[in-house]
Amino acid sequence: MSEEYRIVLEVDESDDSENRIHLNEDRYFLTKFHKYKNICIQCHDNPDADALASGYGLYQYFKSRGQNVRFIYSGRNRISKSNLVLMVEGLNVPIEYVQEAPECDILITTDCQYGAGNVTRFEVPKVAMIDHHQCGIMQNENYHIRSNIGSCATVVWDLLAAVGFDVNLDIKLSTALYYGLFSDTNQFEEIFHPLDKDMRDSLNKDEALLFKLMNTNLSLKELSIASEALTKQIYSKKNRFSIIETDFCDPNILGIVSDFVIQVEEVDMCVAFNLNHGGYKLSVRSCVRETKANELAEYICRGIGNGGGHLTKAGGFISKDLFQKVYGDRKLSEVLIELVNNYHAEFKIIYAKTQTVDMSGMRKYKKKDMVVGVAVASDFLKIGTPILVRTLEGDVNLIVKDGLYLMIGIEGEVYPILKEKFDKTYKYVEEEAVMNMEYAPTVRDNVCGDVYQLIRYMKSCVATGVSKIYAKELTRNVKVFTAWDDNKYYKGVKGDFLVVREDDEHDIYVVRRDIFFKTYELTD
Repeated sequence: MSEEYRIVLEVDESDDSENRIHLNEDRYFLTKFHKYKNICIQCHDNPDADALASGYGLYQYFKSRGQNVRFIYSGRNRISKSNLVLMVEGLNVPIEYVQEAPECDILITTDCQYGAGNVTRFEVPKVAMIDHHQCGIMQNENYHIRSNIGSCATVVWDLLAAVGFDVNLDIKLSTALYYGLFSDTNQFEEIFHPLDKDMRDSLNKDEALLFKLMNTNLSLKELSIASEALTKQIYSKKNRFSIIETDFCDPNILGIVSDFVIQVEEVDMCVAFNLNHGGYKLSVRSCVRETKANELAEYICRGIGNGGGHLTKAGGFISKDLFQKVYGDRKLSEVLIELVNNYHAEFKIIYAKTQTVDMSGMRKYKKKDMVVGVAVASDFLKIGTPILVRTLEGDVNLIVKDGLYLMIGIEGEVYPILKEKFDKTYKYVEEEAVMNMEYAPTVRDNVCGDVYQLIRYMKSCVATGVSKIYAKELTRNVKVFTAWDDNKYYKGVKGDFLVVREDDEHDIYVVRRDIFFKTYELTD
């Protein structure tokens, strides 16, 4: 692990913490394949950097165990793109081009799904899959598909970490994984899952080789594609956004195009897209606080693909088959205009610091007698330290001050609360909190880079029932800029609950529907 980044305290799943914290992932998936003597790893045809990196990680792991392993790809074309040739040669990626599968006991596809249109199908005794794309097949115990992760390299990195394989001991492998994520998330602009961020922050890398890789992406032909696309952009004056279509090209070109267009004075948002392997690649930008690029990308891709990223920069992928099933023969540019306009029309915006909400129709609730967690920031961090709280729902930037508490909900959601409000609302208990988390939240010291597992500092507490809230089910989508952070909004959708504290009409927030019913009950 690099000197700039170190885990201060990790969750030891062998101690008492496993009685209260459950990370619901099949993290020991790779142990299923220890029994096989001959393993073949296959990535999709026309491999990209993520396919090369994820396959490389699996190859090195099984090779280290003494198993016979080969890493292959097939299809009409051999690897020829300059950055990928450099990656294979510079990092010693042991990939082979084949037209027939080598003999093996099991074939493991990576960054693709066996039988899909982008990977040559070989007849083999047994198949397993590791991927991060939308699942297009029935899953079984040999499939590990996590479509909410930004790169397959991250999925493999997480699996390797679970079995104690330290990728940072091999600078070529760790560099490959870093570049795989970099390439598949449009230069980290489309990262939204905390595991992607954790891998990015922790990997050692060959900086000199990375610099070369990052600067061999654009050809003269691709430069022409970008310039031609800019002349054909579609602009909507009403909601101040642009839609830009490019010819087929590397996804990074989309990022270059959208980065350029968002600098135009009249443009608040833009979506660049093109037809890619199996569907459409999107690059989304926003320069206004009322629209998060990642949520716009998610909205556009909902039900037909997947999207996500940062507040200002995001991306997505739309399946061609799903798009045609939903929209028929309509042009994607036409649908995108419709979707962006619908997105704006669907949300009511609430600025909690300066506004109040109509309380009519709201009912009074209190917190259930449920054990949750709380950590006092100053117990493990110095006053005045800028920190980043990383959760599955996103990153939150805060400054540690006296009386800053971090509440940890039953699914790992984290929100700040001041001591004064905590004392009015909660009391400490000895009973341990029972939580079901996909990702255990962390806190990063932005000064020195130390990372703290928040649950290590967590104490148990329950609501006293003294403080009450008013709440009502949302009948339309909202964006709430809370009183403690008026730069970032929190989204609520139909069926979620809009909440106002009884003792503070400006303490307005949104609670997800399933969490609301688990944590609140009606009161007088």
